[in-house]
Amino acid sequence: MSAIADQLAELAERHGLTVAVAESLTAGNVAAALGAAPDSAAWFRGGVIAYATEVKQRVLDVPDVPVVSETAATAMAEGVRALMDADIAVATTGVGGPGPQDGEPAGSVWFCASSRAGVRTSHRQFDGEPEKILDQSVQYAIELLLSMAETITDSAP
Repeated sequence: MSAIADQLAELAERHGLTVAVAESLTAGNVAAALGAAPDSAAWFRGGVIAYATEVKQRVLDVPDVPVVSETAATAMAEGVRALMDADIAVATTGVGGPGPQDGEPAGSVWFCASSRAGVRTSHRQFDGEPEKILDQSVQYAIELLLSMAETITDSAP
């Protein structure tokens, strides 16, 4: 995980990008991984851990929709990007398990990356125990951030 976070750190620093996160399922683990990356104070703006539905709605302007959904993930990413005045943001929301939640099976995770270029959403169905689902979710969230950072820096004039 640290290798991908290191790549993101290098790209963000080189291009002057700032990064923010909104986390539910991952409960701050994405922020911890980014905070441990090189020179994070220069590019990592911070994050919101919105585990409770009412926090998602009040702090990140998530509408009254199922919280494990593309709509919720998108609102979380766009909300935290605006709140933190960041160039790119990622959001995670899903079911860590061991059982289902609101009709969604364990391992069902929605991600959204947001930037001035738009949003990119993704749904993943991870297998394993809750700890493994969490680790896979953190890894994928950082990969999605890196991909979005590469997209916007490649399209920069």
